[in-house]
Amino acid sequence: MVYSPARKSFSWYSPDDTPAERKLLVKLDILIVGYAFVVLWVKYIDQTNINNAYVSGLSEDLNFHGNQLVQFQTMFVVANVVGLIPFAYLFPKVPMFWLIPGLEFGWGIFTLLQFQSKSYSEIMAYRFIIGLFEAPYYSAVHFVLGSWYRSDELARRGGVFQAAISLGTLTASLLQSASSKGLDGVNGLSGWRWNFIITAIFPLALAPIGYFIWPGTPDKPNMRVISQAQLALAKSRFEKTGGRIHPMPFSLPPLKRIFSHKKVYILVGFLTIVFNCSFANGAFLLWVKSLKRFSIPEINNLGTIPPAVGMFFCLFVNFSADMAIGRTVAFISLATLNFTVLVILAIWNVPEGAKWFAFAMSSATSAMIPLIYSWANTLLRGDVEERALTLVLMQIIATSTNAWIPLLVWPTVESPKYPKGYPYASVFTIISVAMALSVRFIYQKEESKSGHPELEHGDSVSRAADSSSSEVVELGNDKSVDVQTKPI
Repeated sequence: MVYSPARKSFSWYSPDDTPAERKLLVKLDILIVGYAFVVLWVKYIDQTNINNAYVSGLSEDLNFHGNQLVQFQTMFVVANVVGLIPFAYLFPKVPMFWLIPGLEFGWGIFTLLQFQSKSYSEIMAYRFIIGLFEAPYYSAVHFVLGSWYRSDELARRGGVFQAAISLGTLTASLLQSASSKGLDGVNGLSGWRWNFIITAIFPLALAPIGYFIWPGTPDKPNMRVISQAQLALAKSRFEKTGGRIHPMPFSLPPLKRIFSHKKVYILVGFLTIVFNCSFANGAFLLWVKSLKRFSIPEINNLGTIPPAVGMFFCLFVNFSADMAIGRTVAFISLATLNFTVLVILAIWNVPEGAKWFAFAMSSATSAMIPLIYSWANTLLRGDVEERALTLVLMQIIATSTNAWIPLLVWPTVESPKYPKGYPYASVFTIISVAMALSVRFIYQKEESKSGHPELEHGDSVSRAADSSSSEVVELGNDKSVDVQTKPI
């Protein structure tokens, strides 16, 4: 089997994709990426609402004080970590079109209950339960993406998915601004309480839809939306890139084998380091509030700037990684930008315009995450259990640092200057570049061992037609696709 060189233009399809493959990709993009995008958007509206609600009356109504905002966020992170643990086993075993909608319905119920909170401890309890339900979603989507798409197709789909985080943050600011302005006091409820009611409507509506349209994985597909012919084609194109569809029994020997692979530890470490390159949650809003010249609706409107910029970077950088420059160049470019803005804020005594620029760029690091997950899905595509376990471990370990690192380097009482936070993130940004180069080296070594030439700027691979042999995939209705291959 051989692989084609990188595409030199921004074309959504590979030049050698057949019409049947293109039709399949369109369906998968709509059902997987489209639905996943909408759900993640809603998820991050909920997560960001806490920061917006905090500066919109929640802190006064529920008597928050000192570092309780950070402690509140930490409790949510702890729930995310605890809630992820069983899914290293469940991802390959349970149909995803059951799992994701069921969890989504649960977090919708408890998102709604937040509106009636009367104390700090009560709303913290709700947030902990929501964190449990939301925990596996991000890793689950990347597991599904890595089960259907080839290496050269992953980064831009992951980028579209990741952009939902920025859109959720942006929309939450606008939603909180509108509710503060238009609903505050209606039926005796504060604007931030109405915001939780409105936010809960979305997951409760999306959960049953997901059961009918979420495709699952090729091993456990939702046959309501995928035909037998399309399933056969999807399995064929995935297996021809060295991927394995069916999981093996989960037992001790495979676990020992998985944990003996250094790439597992490097991928987990890589994501953990990148998580620590980011700003504190709500840093920009707290800085804007400290200026004492903007109203609450104006603060929430200004809060849309970083996520809007982050959305652009998620799309542009990850599309470029797949179609032109490769993952390594894309990652290093983002790291350079992040280091620059962190240095500006670490110095702090700079013109106010420089701070506006730095905070505006603060969400650009979110574009790094899909690059890492696309590397992970590619490196681990030959082992379903290893891929599931590693994706979960990546999120568990990386997220767990957010449970205690903010308490040390991003305490609310040190906002907005954060004298420890910005230098800390700057150092980890430098380390992240070294990790990216290490992953690239491992990737090249793995591809070389498997007989997959490294041709796409050192990163992506895609199948090329070769006339030396052929394999026919039956599509039904007297149709077939002639998939050209060459033995490894």
